[in-house]
Amino acid sequence: MKNHFFRIFLFAFTFSISINLGFAQQQSNLYQRIYLSGKDHSKAVLWDFKVSDGRNSGQWTRIKVPSNWEMEGFGTLNYGHDHRESDRVLGKEVGYYKHRFSGNPDWKGKVIRLVFDGVMTDTEVKINGQIVGPIHQGGFYRFSYDISGFLNYKKENILEVKVKKHSENESINKAEREADFWIFGGIFRPVFLEILPKTHFTRIAVDPNASGKLTTLLTLSQVPKAAQIKIELFEQGSDLAIGSKVEDISSDSVWISTQFDQIKAWNPETPNLYDARYSILQNGKTLFEKTERIGFRTVELRKNDGFYVNDVKVIFKGVNRHSSYPTTGRALSEANHLEDIFLMKEMNMNAVRMSHYVPDERFLELTDSLGLFVLDEVTGWQDAYDTIVGPKLVKETVLKDANHPSVVIWDHGNEGGWNFANEKGFHQLDIQKRPILYPWLQRNGFDTFHYPRYDAGINRLTSGQDVFLPTELLHGLYDGGLGAGLDDFWQSYTSNPLGAGGFLWVFADEAILRKDLGNIHDVDGNHAPDGIVGPYREKEGSFYTIKSIWSPVQVEPFILSPNFDGNIRVTNKYLFSNLNQTKLNWSIEAFNGWKERSEIHSGTIDLPEGKPGETRIVNLNLPSSWTSGDVLKITAIGINGEELYTWAKPIHNPTKGNQNYFRNDPPLETQNIVVRETSTDLQIAVGEKIYFFGKKYGNLQLIRVDRDLISLVQREEVEGVESTVSEVSWKRNKDGSIQIQSEYKPYPAKITWTVLTDGRLKMESSAPNFNGKNLDILGLGFSYPEEKVISAQWIGNGPYRVWQNRLKGVEFGLWEKEYNNTMTGFSFENLIYPEFKGFHSNFHALNLKTEEGEIEIRSETLGLFLGLFNPEIPPLSTPGTRPVLPKGDLSFLYKISPIGTKFHLADEMGPQGQKSNGVAHSGDTGYSMILWFDFK
Repeated sequence: MKNHFFRIFLFAFTFSISINLGFAQQQSNLYQRIYLSGKDHSKAVLWDFKVSDGRNSGQWTRIKVPSNWEMEGFGTLNYGHDHRESDRVLGKEVGYYKHRFSGNPDWKGKVIRLVFDGVMTDTEVKINGQIVGPIHQGGFYRFSYDISGFLNYKKENILEVKVKKHSENESINKAEREADFWIFGGIFRPVFLEILPKTHFTRIAVDPNASGKLTTLLTLSQVPKAAQIKIELFEQGSDLAIGSKVEDISSDSVWISTQFDQIKAWNPETPNLYDARYSILQNGKTLFEKTERIGFRTVELRKNDGFYVNDVKVIFKGVNRHSSYPTTGRALSEANHLEDIFLMKEMNMNAVRMSHYVPDERFLELTDSLGLFVLDEVTGWQDAYDTIVGPKLVKETVLKDANHPSVVIWDHGNEGGWNFANEKGFHQLDIQKRPILYPWLQRNGFDTFHYPRYDAGINRLTSGQDVFLPTELLHGLYDGGLGAGLDDFWQSYTSNPLGAGGFLWVFADEAILRKDLGNIHDVDGNHAPDGIVGPYREKEGSFYTIKSIWSPVQVEPFILSPNFDGNIRVTNKYLFSNLNQTKLNWSIEAFNGWKERSEIHSGTIDLPEGKPGETRIVNLNLPSSWTSGDVLKITAIGINGEELYTWAKPIHNPTKGNQNYFRNDPPLETQNIVVRETSTDLQIAVGEKIYFFGKKYGNLQLIRVDRDLISLVQREEVEGVESTVSEVSWKRNKDGSIQIQSEYKPYPAKITWTVLTDGRLKMESSAPNFNGKNLDILGLGFSYPEEKVISAQWIGNGPYRVWQNRLKGVEFGLWEKEYNNTMTGFSFENLIYPEFKGFHSNFHALNLKTEEGEIEIRSETLGLFLGLFNPEIPPLSTPGTRPVLPKGDLSFLYKISPIGTKFHLADEMGPQGQKSNGVAHSGDTGYSMILWFDFK
């Protein structure tokens, strides 16, 4: 019996050994990667470190790898423009790294490659005291060494890396170090070993065509006799091959073409991915196996026509992105990449430009799987690499990134940062033959001019013959640019068949947390606060403007009146998807004063078939009682179930709306009005309230409620025009109310204040029926001490402020925000969005809470803007980002000012950025400004 059990045990043990040995043998033939650093900054590994100069220099300590050493408290931090300043110390320190790792006897006889994904910048590498290869130069690129002959396979190994932040190659310093971005040093991307058998692929280059044809260039380290290459294709996540091919090989360079039927093409809307498994076989045995994740798609520039992906003309809705985070510099994590991509997708973007260097490997893996077009860029801000290092860095870029389906275009430098002699490297190495751009040049069939004015260019851009694609557009600074002006540009560009879209500058404010300067967030003056989002990805107002304009499902403008029949026009702005893959959700909400809002009706509409570019009429099927609500919301739901954008419109005009919103207000009591007249003012008492009006201008000057004073003052000057008061009079009306009237020239003809017997104030200002010219703003203003403000509630468009050329991205509703004094893109230590101050459109009602009490103002006028105090303008604003603001603290306006960009004034950026002219004829009625005031 014992022998029986022993035989069973021996069989099981032997079987287990054979299984494990077989598995180990199988694993040994697979591509293997072993990380010596962390996979990203969030998983960093501590290495020994010493820096030559600057902070914490001269002593061995520990540092995270990957990281930028400046962000870990070492060396000197510079912005790229510092080389222009004679008083700046330029960090040219050298970093010394040491790391110990164990060898493995199983590696003996294999090829061991040591790979660096990014080191700034000149890098010398030693293993066990021996230099393993030539110094690598260039800070953003993958490079590697065969260290097989330097390793101790049974012992510990010492890796030493010497990093010079300032290169010995001057063209690298010009291209990378003297640029309009932060300058860092260190091993900032992962370091890993590749464990390879002697026979392996040294390159797998794929060209998966949208038709299903897969062309592959394979290069081998050694060519075994009687060997074959096998290609198998799998849907991502599946173990079941959907096709395969085996081909004999006799050369170290092999081209293989395979047709796979019924594949699903890759595009950013449906980013279908496949796993292509490549194996080297000999006598049925697998010598090496590596899998590439690929997407089938075809890219093509058709000159004088457009840029096509899968035979579809593409409109890029793109943004420029620096690899940057305030606490870690250019050393990023998976979470950083995902956050940025999700925010871009939330803004309905479909593209991103890598400015101004190649990105992390993981970022491209995510753009492949989540769906974004990528413009991949070889560095050269405004100076180029020479013909010594340039070709090497072009090669490293293509070898690392060429298999990513999301990469559809190569950028060769930026704004002069190119050497045309180095372009041939792209053509020689990229088997997909992607187009090559020179950002801001008209070259290679593209016109990529940066920061064009609206309708600019003689035989260029919208007036030219080339495909136009501004690779930097609407340069943001603080609250200027980006969303402001985009509506005009987008309507112009998309109406031109040569338009291929554009890339906004830039995604995020590139603030760096300076622990060496007392934990401030530094953007180097006004060089880097250019983002749509803040340094920690806080959303500015332009975020929602872009989201609205670039929504791939558009509800066309319509009038919501009592006669609305429920029909709306819906346009498909997708490039590859049908409208019937989307839907609309709608709801009717009702307000209950300032207290709450509630949904009273809702529904869902499955949208009909509609190809990209087509418009369909859709009925919302609203209930007959829909007009009992206050706001209609319509949400477009995208092809993946995501919210694309929500539009919200008031159901009523301000007069009817305010009756509805506050229908539950208690009735007001009628009381006698007592007037006391002095030589300078009228004091009008009704109940517990006393209103003080100046007799010279007829303006409200002070309010007293019981024993409390409310310091609201109607400004004597009119906002936007020079006007004079010709006459002031007052009278008691038959109903007991008191009326104060002022006559102005040229605007407004009359302002009439009425003190009602129920204690409220009514102000009526004549319609702007006059012939004024070049107006930035127009309306009436009030003064109020800002330091006494607590919060505001309002009914109107919100929650973000608007400019005349940034009216989209805000929607009608009941909004509330606490007072803050955020300066957009500047107040990094206390950045609160939405900002409290600024213009708000479609104004219906306001409840301003102050230390003195509540000031409630309701409107009866369509199309009125509320000016809620004036935002402070950051001190380094350029002329375009210093808009004209009201003189009053609270203002009620027919016309508000636009805002420009970092480089251009608002009136250079499109029709919505223009000043306005008042036009009038005798007999015009117009819309007078009617406001109701109450004080509590």
